[in-house]
Parts: sequence; structure tokens; C-alpha cells
Amino acid sequence: MSSTSAPFGLRPSFHPSGLDRAVALANGIASGYGTGLLKGQPVALNSSGVIVAATAGSAFQGAFAGQEFTDLTGRRQVSNQWIASTAYQTGSQVTYYYSDPNIVYDIQADGSLAQTSIGDQANFTNITAGSTTTGLSQCTISTTLAGTSAVGDLRIVGLYNGVDNAWGDAYTVVQVQISRSQFVATINAI
Repeated sequence: MSSTSAPFGLRPSFHPSGLDRAVALANGIASGYGTGLLKGQPVALNSSGVIVAATAGSAFQGAFAGQEFTDLTGRRQVSNQWIASTAYQTGSQVTYYYSDPNIVYDIQADGSLAQTSIGDQANFTNITAGSTTTGLSQCTISTTLAGTSAVGDLRIVGLYNGVDNAWGDAYTVVQVQISRSQFVATINAI
């Protein structure tokens, strides 16, 4: 896998407590929201308290996990993606997403990463890439590391334990935690 570029977005790997459950948010996406969301895509809460697509370099919540709603014809829809500009019956939509900043995710790098990257941070690349056929994100983590005293979107905490994955592979799959979480206070230097 890590010798081939086959990104899969943010995929929850584990949580220190053993619970890496998605959160359910009633009416979590505004009816008619014009941007598509894919499973594993980074998402943020906006000032209205609804989920929107995250942008690289900005604080975000976690990873989109799917959603369900009743469409305007009265039919219940369940999907691992949000199709842009979808309208639904008022009060019927539920969004699922991972929000705990302690969750460790697997993500593929857009190139090679060495073991020396553990503890360093990097931003997302291809943050909105993915397939509307499968509903899966293809976002990746950059191989350009933030370096000392700098902040990236994600902190690299380890290597994904796969038989076909090793440090230095062409497209290394790493384990990460969120560095720019919307739910964690930032400590400012005085």
C-alpha cells in the first residue's frame, strides 16, 4: 500500500480509552449546504454550530463519518457522504463525525516520511479530494514538516502497522493526532 498512492483520508485507528465512537449531531449540516463531504474528510464546526468542510491550516473538529436525513419526498437516506446542495426535511438530518482530539488516525502521506518525523507536525494536502462514487475521502498529510516550535494540522505519533508499510516508503502511512483541534485551548506565549 505505501509504495502506491492510494489515500483514504482520516481513518480512526484507536483511542487510548478503547472508544473511538463517532458523535451524532442533530441537524449537523445545513440543508442545501453547497460543499460535498466524504467519509474521512476533515470537518469543522462553523459559528452556527453546524459541520462544514475544514481548510488546511485552520482549527477543525475531526473526520466526517456519514449522515442520514429524510429527503423532500419523505424517503429516509443514509450515506457515508454529503452530496453538495442536498435539501432535506427540517429536523430530519443527523451528522456523524469523530471529534475527540485524543483519537489516533491513520492517514497516507503525499510522499515519503522517515521515522524522524515522529513528534513533528504537518498540514493536510488534497484536503477535499475524494470519490463521490465510493463516498470516501482521499486527503493526505504533507511530507513538508512544520519543524520546531511550529504548528501543523496533525502531529505524527507513529507508523501504521501494516505488512506493506515502512518508514521511507514512497507513500508512507502514518498515525496522527489532531494538533489544531477546535476543542482544545491554545497556549499562548506571554
